[in-house]
Amino acid sequence: TITDYSLCPLLFVAALARQIFDFLGYQWAPILANFIHIMAVILGIFGTIQYRSRYLIMYAVWLVLWVGWNSFIICFYLEVGQLSQDRDFPMTFNTSLHRSWWMENGPGCQVTPIVNSALALEDHHVITVSGCLLDYQYIEVVSSALQVFLALFGFVYACYVSKVFLDDEDSFDFIGGFDSYGYQPPQKTSHLQLQPLYT
Repeated sequence: TITDYSLCPLLFVAALARQIFDFLGYQWAPILANFIHIMAVILGIFGTIQYRSRYLIMYAVWLVLWVGWNSFIICFYLEVGQLSQDRDFPMTFNTSLHRSWWMENGPGCQVTPIVNSALALEDHHVITVSGCLLDYQYIEVVSSALQVFLALFGFVYACYVSKVFLDDEDSFDFIGGFDSYGYQPPQKTSHLQLQPLYT
């Protein structure tokens, strides 16, 4: 059986960290996807600990969708094809003007607010960001690439462990074996002995 659970906490911590940063940026679509992913990771951990191959298969199927979602995130931030960061719908469902948390809080970034800007909407302010060591787009791309990398390992792990569990279920030995000589029914013995009858 498999006793190495070291990958499970790593997947959970990576998903939880991603969820925190997306919450800070009010990016609702990634928040929803991360929540489902965290539930799937918990399901995968439960399936591993409880030897449930069905849960691991469901987890593996989810990881395929998770790789697709993160590939979309990578393409979105790199503006591949018709994708553009000027459209808020893919990340916030057009409910807010917020962007990635890393836009203002990236390493080395200096944020300067522009006071009384005509571009500012109600309850929002216009800022300029400068001096970033790494632009927020690339931080998001690296984060999504890490999720894809971990998901590929998780997929292989889930498939392997579920196969081991299924093989163990198929080879389980009921009543001492399936061979004809392994199990002998007990012999019936009589406690009554026949005695001759004299008349």
